[in-house]
Amino acid sequence: MMEYDNSANWSRRGVLAGIGAGVMLLAMPVRADDASVAQAISDTFGDTPRQDGKIALKLPPLAETGNTVPLTVTVDSPMSDTERVKRVVVFANRNPRPLIAAMMFGPKAATAEFSTNMRLSGTQDVIAMAELSDGTIWQAQVRVLVTVGACDSLQLRY
Repeated sequence: MMEYDNSANWSRRGVLAGIGAGVMLLAMPVRADDASVAQAISDTFGDTPRQDGKIALKLPPLAETGNTVPLTVTVDSPMSDTERVKRVVVFANRNPRPLIAAMMFGPKAATAEFSTNMRLSGTQDVIAMAELSDGTIWQAQVRVLVTVGACDSLQLRY
């Protein structure tokens, strides 16, 4: 029969390293919040005033799983030489990273529209912002109810 030595041989350096690692883990953000989304928007567009409209954001109102949520963004613009969409950026306020996608539209683009699938970690707001060639920023916001978040479903499946 084997005997185990249960006495702890902790050094001061080991204890301090463990405490430091624990503090670092607690300080790491797990999900974005409204403040981090506002900071990401400010980093992307600066302090330019934003207006509602011109953007059609098509998302399902209820997603059974956050693993793949379809998204279609359409911006109402003639896409002419004088008036066109330069870029569209999509944010989500409860994902680990607030910036979901950034699409650039060149001068030869016929329409300002794109479709993709995204992952959502739970019920949250999805925000799309479009920058036009005249410098104006337009926005739209849609709430998506997610039954099983993308992060949660992986734990259930595997």
